[in-house]
Amino acid sequence: MERTAVRPAALLSGLRYLGGLGWLSADAFEAVFLEPFRAGRRGVRAEPVFEQMARVGYASLGLVCLVQFFIGVVLALQMAYILKKFGVTEYVGTVVGLGMFRELGPLMTGVVMAGYAGAAISAELGTMAVSEEIEALRALAISPVRYLVAPRVLAAAVMIPCVTMVGDFSGVLGGLLTGWGALGVAPGLFVRKLLDGLAVSDVLIGVFKSLVFAVLISVISCREGLGVDSGAEGVGRAATRSVVYSVVAIIAADCFFTALFHALLGR
Repeated sequence: MERTAVRPAALLSGLRYLGGLGWLSADAFEAVFLEPFRAGRRGVRAEPVFEQMARVGYASLGLVCLVQFFIGVVLALQMAYILKKFGVTEYVGTVVGLGMFRELGPLMTGVVMAGYAGAAISAELGTMAVSEEIEALRALAISPVRYLVAPRVLAAAVMIPCVTMVGDFSGVLGGLLTGWGALGVAPGLFVRKLLDGLAVSDVLIGVFKSLVFAVLISVISCREGLGVDSGAEGVGRAATRSVVYSVVAIIAADCFFTALFHALLGR
């Protein structure tokens, strides 16, 4: 009896959480795109957006590039043994290009950003919630969504795709150097095979995925931060949950869109 009683409660809790994410996303979208066109209403201020863009993008660029570089190295090394068996080592550029720009690049950048930016967002908002700064905003008739959430979502949606693209090139560089050193594939041949096998749609799919991941990370992190109702322990739990939930959401979204685009494009 206990098992059957727990499952509906857990399901209801999960649906409630997803509903909260949906409402928060809709409110942030309204604050960014609709409020500026309403009479007597102000949109999102530019200053906090640029501040968050620097935190989300510039501060994490080096870490993302380092991770992506090693991903490119590992991908090239792993494929080297397979391609050698078939005598087609020159196609390592094609494999690395597709892997970085379409699949592994956006996914790994999303995971890194969930741990780097997502935890920071939830901890910052959680600290503000504990110190009652958010309640003070509401008392002053200032929307926390417009003032706190929307700038972070907008900054993440702009910067994470940009960081992903830079990281993709870093991963390609790692694959190029590995292909040159381990397989003897000349850099010119590597680049030529990469360009032959990589379509514009592959790059656009990667950018689209990174945009979706950015929204998921920022919305989940803001939701966890705003929901803190205890002290430092609650802030720590919120930061942990934001990372875990963001990573799970990113992987689930990646599976869905990979299957969808393969069905639509046949590649």
